[in-house]
Amino acid sequence: MNRKLGLLTALLAVSFIVSTAVAAILVGVKKGDWIEYRAVFTGTPPAGHEVTWARTEVLDVQGTIIDLNVTTKFANGTLWHETITLNLATGQLGDEFIIPADLNVGDTFFDKYHGNITISKIEKRTYAGATRTVISATAAQSTYYWDQATGVLVEGISEFPDYTIHSIVEKTNMWQAQIFGLEPTVFYALLILATIIIVVALAFLAIRRRKKH
Repeated sequence: MNRKLGLLTALLAVSFIVSTAVAAILVGVKKGDWIEYRAVFTGTPPAGHEVTWARTEVLDVQGTIIDLNVTTKFANGTLWHETITLNLATGQLGDEFIIPADLNVGDTFFDKYHGNITISKIEKRTYAGATRTVISATAAQSTYYWDQATGVLVEGISEFPDYTIHSIVEKTNMWQAQIFGLEPTVFYALLILATIIIVVALAFLAIRRRKKH
């Protein structure tokens, strides 16, 4: 009886730990989000790695499971379409396409091919026309940069003996390009405010002129 109770207690404890770990993984993307990359390679990459452009679109999100539609363009102009499934809880991350959101320096996430990866740096960088808070880490022969708020890959640099590949985000609908360093909503709000002030000032001057005459 005691053995059965002990086994049940252990199973419940393990279940609680696993469920808590999964719950702690924050997914920062949603259905309909998309991001496009341009890529440049040097040297002689192996077949299937001569990528010049790619687009990733989120088809669905269920917990830590993310379905993606990925379109890849190769140097010869060929387009390749595929649907892949990521799971942030089990480390199924593709080529580090998406990681848990809101990670900071010292935090780790699991990749099934590379094991635990530790975030080594956080900084402000400009991607797709906007200044974003970006985190980075190195795994094997690659350095990756992710948008902290969404967990999406924004830049990757892979260096191998025979070739290198540098990918960087070109367009996305996950954030808006800034205007003179300001968010579009802020910029247009200031523009409207400035227009109102100018109109009021001109109206005031016109009234004063009329009174003088």
